[in-house]
Amino acid sequence: MAQFVWIAYIKPGIYDLLFNSADAMNPGKFFKSFTYALSGISTVFKDEFNARVHFLAALAAIILGIVLNLTRFEWLILILVIGAVFAMEMINTSIEGLADLYSNAPNPKIKRIKDLSAGAVLVAAITALVVGIIIFLPKILTVFLY
Repeated sequence: MAQFVWIAYIKPGIYDLLFNSADAMNPGKFFKSFTYALSGISTVFKDEFNARVHFLAALAAIILGIVLNLTRFEWLILILVIGAVFAMEMINTSIEGLADLYSNAPNPKIKRIKDLSAGAVLVAAITALVVGIIIFLPKILTVFLY
Protein backbone atom coordinates (compact mmCIF):
# COMPACT_ATOMS: atom_id res chain seq x y z
CA MET A 1 0.00 0.00 0.00
CA ALA A 2 1.47 3.29 -1.07
CA GLN A 3 1.95 5.95 1.52
CA PHE A 4 1.36 9.56 0.65
CA VAL A 5 3.35 12.27 2.28
CA TRP A 6 1.78 15.70 2.27
CA ILE A 7 4.27 18.50 2.47
CA ALA A 8 3.11 21.96 3.41
CA TYR A 9 4.61 24.28 0.84
CA ILE A 10 4.50 28.03 1.07
CA LYS A 11 5.40 29.85 -2.11
CA PRO A 12 8.66 31.81 -1.72
CA GLY A 13 7.94 35.38 -0.72
CA ILE A 14 4.52 34.61 0.77
CA TYR A 15 6.05 33.50 4.08
CA ASP A 16 8.01 36.73 4.33
CA LEU A 17 4.92 38.75 3.49
CA LEU A 18 2.88 37.00 6.17
CA PHE A 19 5.41 36.71 8.97
CA ASN A 20 8.39 38.97 8.32
CA SER A 21 6.78 42.18 7.09
CA ALA A 22 6.88 45.33 9.24
CA ASP A 23 3.17 44.98 10.09
CA ALA A 24 3.24 41.25 10.85
CA MET A 25 4.32 41.53 14.46
CA ASN A 26 3.07 45.01 15.31
CA PRO A 27 0.73 44.55 18.29
CA GLY A 28 -0.38 48.17 18.14
CA LYS A 29 -1.73 47.82 14.61
CA PHE A 30 -3.19 44.42 15.43
CA PHE A 31 -5.19 45.74 18.40
CA LYS A 32 -6.13 48.95 16.56
CA SER A 33 -7.81 46.79 13.91
CA PHE A 34 -10.12 45.49 16.65
CA THR A 35 -11.12 49.04 17.55
CA TYR A 36 -12.13 49.59 13.92
CA ALA A 37 -14.18 46.38 13.94
CA LEU A 38 -15.86 47.27 17.24
CA SER A 39 -16.64 50.72 15.84
CA GLY A 40 -18.34 49.04 12.87
CA ILE A 41 -20.42 46.84 15.16
CA SER A 42 -21.38 49.86 17.26
CA THR A 43 -22.32 51.82 14.15
CA VAL A 44 -24.64 49.15 12.76
CA PHE A 45 -26.56 48.94 16.06
CA LYS A 46 -26.70 52.72 16.41
CA ASP A 47 -27.79 53.44 12.83
CA GLU A 48 -29.80 50.41 11.72
CA PHE A 49 -33.23 49.70 13.20
CA ASN A 50 -33.26 46.16 11.78
CA ALA A 51 -29.99 45.36 13.55
CA ARG A 52 -31.60 46.31 16.85
CA VAL A 53 -34.62 44.11 16.03
CA HIS A 54 -32.26 41.22 15.22
CA PHE A 55 -30.44 41.87 18.49
CA LEU A 56 -33.67 41.64 20.50
CA ALA A 57 -34.59 38.40 18.71
CA ALA A 58 -31.12 36.99 19.40
CA LEU A 59 -31.34 38.01 23.06
CA ALA A 60 -34.75 36.32 23.35
CA ALA A 61 -33.35 33.15 21.75
CA ILE A 62 -30.37 33.14 24.11
CA ILE A 63 -32.56 33.62 27.19
CA LEU A 64 -34.93 30.91 25.96
CA GLY A 65 -31.93 28.66 25.33
CA ILE A 66 -30.75 29.13 28.91
CA VAL A 67 -34.24 28.47 30.30
CA LEU A 68 -34.76 25.37 28.15
CA ASN A 69 -31.23 24.06 28.78
CA LEU A 70 -30.06 23.63 25.20
CA THR A 71 -27.48 20.99 24.34
CA ARG A 72 -23.99 21.99 23.27
CA PHE A 73 -24.84 21.17 19.64
CA GLU A 74 -28.04 23.26 19.78
CA TRP A 75 -26.04 26.18 21.18
CA LEU A 76 -23.51 25.79 18.40
CA ILE A 77 -26.19 25.95 15.71
CA LEU A 78 -27.99 28.83 17.44
CA ILE A 79 -24.81 30.91 17.75
CA LEU A 80 -23.91 30.23 14.11
CA VAL A 81 -27.26 31.44 12.76
CA ILE A 82 -27.29 34.47 15.05
CA GLY A 83 -23.78 35.36 13.85
CA ALA A 84 -24.82 34.84 10.23
CA VAL A 85 -27.75 37.24 10.58
CA PHE A 86 -25.58 39.94 12.17
CA ALA A 87 -22.82 39.47 9.61
CA MET A 88 -25.31 39.71 6.74
CA GLU A 89 -26.87 42.83 8.30
CA MET A 90 -23.45 44.47 8.45
CA ILE A 91 -22.59 43.47 4.88
CA ASN A 92 -25.98 44.78 3.70
CA THR A 93 -25.43 48.08 5.52
CA SER A 94 -21.98 48.39 3.94
CA ILE A 95 -23.27 47.67 0.44
CA GLU A 96 -26.12 50.15 0.83
CA GLY A 97 -23.71 52.81 2.12
CA LEU A 98 -21.34 52.29 -0.81
CA ALA A 99 -24.23 52.38 -3.27
CA ASP A 100 -25.47 55.66 -1.76
CA LEU A 101 -21.98 57.13 -2.06
CA TYR A 102 -21.95 56.21 -5.72
CA SER A 103 -25.29 57.80 -6.50
CA ASN A 104 -28.36 59.01 -4.65
CA ALA A 105 -30.30 59.39 -7.88
CA PRO A 106 -32.71 56.58 -8.78
CA ASN A 107 -30.73 53.92 -10.58
CA PRO A 108 -32.16 50.48 -11.44
CA LYS A 109 -28.77 48.79 -11.14
CA ILE A 110 -28.15 50.21 -7.67
CA LYS A 111 -31.71 49.26 -6.66
CA ARG A 112 -31.03 45.71 -7.80
CA ILE A 113 -27.80 45.56 -5.79
CA LYS A 114 -29.53 46.91 -2.67
CA ASP A 115 -32.44 44.50 -3.12
CA LEU A 116 -30.04 41.56 -3.43
CA SER A 117 -28.14 42.47 -0.29
CA ALA A 118 -31.37 43.05 1.65
CA GLY A 119 -32.60 39.70 0.35
CA ALA A 120 -29.47 38.04 1.71
CA VAL A 121 -30.30 39.39 5.17
CA LEU A 122 -33.85 38.12 4.82
CA VAL A 123 -32.64 34.64 3.82
CA ALA A 124 -30.33 34.55 6.86
CA ALA A 125 -33.11 35.77 9.16
CA ILE A 126 -35.62 33.22 7.84
CA THR A 127 -33.01 30.48 8.19
CA ALA A 128 -32.41 31.57 11.80
CA LEU A 129 -36.16 31.55 12.44
CA VAL A 130 -36.54 28.03 11.03
CA VAL A 131 -33.55 26.83 13.08
CA GLY A 132 -35.12 28.44 16.16
CA ILE A 133 -38.42 26.68 15.50
CA ILE A 134 -36.67 23.33 15.02
CA ILE A 135 -34.67 23.76 18.25
CA PHE A 136 -37.24 25.42 20.50
CA LEU A 137 -40.68 24.18 19.47
CA PRO A 138 -40.26 20.55 20.64
CA LYS A 139 -38.83 21.76 23.98
CA ILE A 140 -41.62 24.32 24.47
CA LEU A 141 -44.29 21.75 23.60
CA THR A 142 -42.75 19.31 26.07
CA VAL A 143 -42.90 21.91 28.82
CA PHE A 144 -46.55 22.82 28.15
CA LEU A 145 -47.91 19.38 27.30
CA TYR A 146 -46.34 17.38 30.16
